[in-house]
Amino acid sequence: MEACDFDVLIVGAGPTGLLAALLLEQQGVSTQIVERRPHPQRAPAAHVVNARTLEICRAAGVDMEAAMRAAKTPEDAGYAYWVTKLGGRMIGRARFERQGDDQLDVTPTPLRNLSQNRFEPLLLEALERKSGGVPAWSHTLVRCEDRGDHVVTSVRHDDSGRTREITSRYLIGADGAGSPVRKSLGIELEGPARLQSFIMVHMRARLRGVPHVPPGVLFFVSDPETGGVAFIVHDLDREAVCMMPFDPEQESPDDYDEARCEARIRRALEDPSLAFEIANIGAWTMTAQVAEAYGRGRIFLAGDSAHRFPPTGGLGLNSGAQDAHNLAWKLAFVLGGRASPALLDTYEQERRPVARENADQSLRNALKMIEVAVALDLGDPAQATGASLEAKLDDPEVQKRLEVALANQQEHFDMPGLQLGFGYTEGALVRGEGDDLPPTAVRAFTPSGAPGARLPHAWLRPRDRGESLLDRIPLDRFTLLAGPDGQAWLDAAARLGEHGIEVVRVDEAGLEDFARWLKQAGIERDGALLVRPDQHVAYRSCGGVASPADELASVLRRVAG
Repeated sequence: MEACDFDVLIVGAGPTGLLAALLLEQQGVSTQIVERRPHPQRAPAAHVVNARTLEICRAAGVDMEAAMRAAKTPEDAGYAYWVTKLGGRMIGRARFERQGDDQLDVTPTPLRNLSQNRFEPLLLEALERKSGGVPAWSHTLVRCEDRGDHVVTSVRHDDSGRTREITSRYLIGADGAGSPVRKSLGIELEGPARLQSFIMVHMRARLRGVPHVPPGVLFFVSDPETGGVAFIVHDLDREAVCMMPFDPEQESPDDYDEARCEARIRRALEDPSLAFEIANIGAWTMTAQVAEAYGRGRIFLAGDSAHRFPPTGGLGLNSGAQDAHNLAWKLAFVLGGRASPALLDTYEQERRPVARENADQSLRNALKMIEVAVALDLGDPAQATGASLEAKLDDPEVQKRLEVALANQQEHFDMPGLQLGFGYTEGALVRGEGDDLPPTAVRAFTPSGAPGARLPHAWLRPRDRGESLLDRIPLDRFTLLAGPDGQAWLDAAARLGEHGIEVVRVDEAGLEDFARWLKQAGIERDGALLVRPDQHVAYRSCGGVASPADELASVLRRVAG
């Protein structure tokens, strides 16, 4: 086998690529990231970082206190609004996700609005602190070739024009929606390629204290004269993004210069004299697509290169984080000789159905948004005006329709069942009788110890240390959790020392609300869970068995090969 420069080359330094590198480096796997951008993300872009992604960051060694300081507080980001204009009449509102302390019963890290231009530096800092490595910026992929036992990748430095070859055992394409890696593999995307196109205008402005602009994260503008724009408030004190729909068949993004964008923004403001400056203008297209395959041979796809969702639900960045979490431990196990290469086949097997469900839900959310406009019944858009909108809002029948349409948006902004409750029905797990996952419900999360589910969270005693049971799951080995009467399981794991299984006894002395956790896990006091490095359950025994050592050995063979 040819000597390689790195174990894993990662193309793309967005959140997915950075998390993949960080998780791999934490397991002793050498990585290098190459990125075509000259620097980290500067415009806000994605902003919803859900509870599961924050749990992954916590496990990966990200500075969580810094992350909370960088995120919007729940008080500033608690609502989405429908308004006539920004600062105008409020039409309705919806709570924006579950961000409060009530979520601490199900996760140590409730969802936050953490803009991508603040999130990426946190990941970069953690990666540099762990490995001392930094991405190779301004490097464009020329080609990548799977040579059977390694991958050869050519990249060009955009400033000097020089091309160099990098050899690696594996390659992860985390290179975004246009993914040159995916295209080089000839992998097609399934699903609609264009639902709507937008001009994105990053604007610097202080909105806190502006009359009739309450704290919130999303403002959907209904005045027909504004052309259906929406504002994403990334920081009430500093910046927002204005999304402007446009038709690429009728006009070009080049038509949207700073003057035109400023004029359209001012039409969407109740007070058009509001001070703001434009920092950046870009264009993007909303799609709902999933790759037909998640890789070929030694080359894998992750994040937006594997799936592209409408932003309605904020599932894109978070699905990419889950991809990285799922793939990293499998690559580390195979590279370390602790698992058969067949384990890598379970990456697509597990992650692609989740992406399909997330794409479908994001599309449903996007289509439901149309119901608000339908309820307003403004007629011909070319003839509708702000005055006609005001007249409609004073109509009792329109108010009734709006009430129904706005109530139908709640699922869009309340999805704990998808964010924490996603699970794997087949793959690197062993399922027995009674081990079915709870039914998927978008707005209801049911913690479960069924194989494929994420391990139920519980606080370790004493609570003020702030440690979750999830924190006891190391990134580089399986963990056996045994009930207070499950000593036979712990002894069996110790006898399988060559597998390096972490053992944890869970009981009343160590776990807050132990009885509730035991019920959620679905085990008796002499039962056990075998948990994978990505905190998903690989195997469950509701009680004791005749030969725990033989049982565990059999499970490990089936899971890791």
